[in-house]
Amino acid sequence: MISGGLLKDRNRVVQFIGVLLVVVGLKQFYSTASVNELRWILAPTTFLVEFISGKMFAFESHAGYMSSDHKFVIAASCAGLNFLLTLFLLLTVRRLWIRGSRNWAFIPGALAVAYVATLITNTIRIVIALWLHDSAFTLAGMNANAIHRVEGIVVYFTSLVLLYFLSEAFERMRQRDIPVSPLHIVRMSCLPLLVYYVTTLVMPLTNGAFRNEEFWWHALFVLVVPLCVLASLVGVTSLVSRKKACGI
Repeated sequence: MISGGLLKDRNRVVQFIGVLLVVVGLKQFYSTASVNELRWILAPTTFLVEFISGKMFAFESHAGYMSSDHKFVIAASCAGLNFLLTLFLLLTVRRLWIRGSRNWAFIPGALAVAYVATLITNTIRIVIALWLHDSAFTLAGMNANAIHRVEGIVVYFTSLVLLYFLSEAFERMRQRDIPVSPLHIVRMSCLPLLVYYVTTLVMPLTNGAFRNEEFWWHALFVLVVPLCVLASLVGVTSLVSRKKACGI
């Protein structure tokens, strides 16, 4: 029993190291990749954006996918690889934390799920960004760049939390009743929030982002906006719970 437990723990540690190597490797690749090297994720994303928005984009080498009116470009920064890495790390850490696995297949499986989820989430984000751009939307006196930043954080973090909740529900689907309460939402959100902060704040800091003044302005949004998203989710859950309690 003891040797079996030690073997399981050792395997879990090795798998976690493997996950970290994948994350660090992809993060390093993304930090230096040109838009030409990211077409494997930008091309299908652009196709989905065109399908939903009705706008047409053409690829321009070393620039990105330019809209036909030359007012919007889907560039390398729009690839969403940080979201892909965050979701991949979240899914794998959750798996290793809860029960581990003797089979390494869950790692490429999580990577595939993260890729598909990134395409969908990124498409939603860009379509919303197009609408905001065309409508000249304003919010609390923020400029266009700040609004774009907030919109991206809201879409990415909300998707991250919802996908995590979905994976949690899938694991517990054999139960007749999955608890949904404000306290449960807060508890379940701790891991997604932690992983999100690690990939968006801690990892850039270790790469020297602290030397860039713009990073600290971005970090402020990254710290605050997810907390606002969680507060909204808790508020909605609390409202639904009260209505159920009142029989409404």
